[in-house]
Amino acid sequence: MAILDIVYYPDAPLTSKAEPFSEVELGNDLYALATNMVETMFTHDGVGLAGPQVGLSKRIFVLCEPDADPMCFINPEISELEGREEGEEGCLSMPKIYAMVPRATKLRIKALNESGESVDMVAENFLARIIQHEYDHLNGVMFPDRLDIITREHLLREWLEMREQLHEPSHLNIESRQ
Repeated sequence: MAILDIVYYPDAPLTSKAEPFSEVELGNDLYALATNMVETMFTHDGVGLAGPQVGLSKRIFVLCEPDADPMCFINPEISELEGREEGEEGCLSMPKIYAMVPRATKLRIKALNESGESVDMVAENFLARIIQHEYDHLNGVMFPDRLDIITREHLLREWLEMREQLHEPSHLNIESRQ
C-alpha cells in the first residue's frame, strides 16, 4: 500500500471535471488504487477521498463512515436527491477550513465498486453528505462553492493564508494513470 499526496486547492485537477473510466481502464486493477486511496484517507483522518484529490482526474472516490467498512465508487451517478440539511464540512484538500454546507439528506447512487461490480444503493444523512461532497470533487466543485458569496470569499482568503504556511508538497503527479 502507498500513501498518496493530497492535492491542495486550487491546484489541478481539483477545479476540473474528472473523466470517467473507460471499459479498458475498468479492466485494470482498480483494487490497488482504491486500497491506496483508503489508506491515504485514513492517514489524513478523512471520511472520503476523490481521485482529483490525489492528482487523478478520474471519476472515483472512496469513503468510510465511522464504525463501517470502506466503500469505493467508480463512475458514480447520483439521483433521487431528497430533503435538505446544513452540516459542517471540511476537506482534505483545504485542511483546517470548515463551514456549514447545505446538502440533500437522502439520495440514490449507482456506480461500480473496486471489483467492477455494480452498486445501486440509497444513502441517508451523514453517508449521503459524504457521497455528495466526494461527487462534487468529480465535477470540479469544492465545498466553498456551495456557500453564499460572502462566506465563500472569507473561507477562500482564510485558506490561501493558511496554505502559505503548509510545508507539505502540494501534490503527487499521477498523470501516467490518466
